[in-house]
Amino acid sequence: MIMPRFDKATDGLIPAIVQDHASGEVLMLAYMNELAWQETVRTGKAHYWSRSRQKLWLKGETSGHVQLVREIRLDCDEDTVLLRVEQLGGAACHTGHRSCFYRRVSEAGLEVLGEPVFDPAKVYTESGNSAKGNGNATA
Repeated sequence: MIMPRFDKATDGLIPAIVQDHASGEVLMLAYMNELAWQETVRTGKAHYWSRSRQKLWLKGETSGHVQLVREIRLDCDEDTVLLRVEQLGGAACHTGHRSCFYRRVSEAGLEVLGEPVFDPAKVYTESGNSAKGNGNATA
């Protein structure tokens, strides 16, 4: 199996840029270790390493907003991954927005772009995971 260069990272984590396969929109940035990589390749669903929870995380395991991996690319140094995904449920961000990059920096501060696709308080409270609903964990 082809593997990224996890040995280049002191903590064994490499950045995973996540992009919508159809539109090219950047949805999020997460981190992968070898286990997350292996599970992603094995299942075809995006898995990451949660730095806040210190555990493997299947994207969408709480919200149902799973990412189906359509293509994987490695950068020139083989220490950053680009996942091109089909985002199920319409949103990648735990705030309910389609993309984690829903805020634009302007002279006035942060400008919110677009409306949330879902209500995180409802989704994460119903699932028993209130940490995401209050913004204390990564999506």
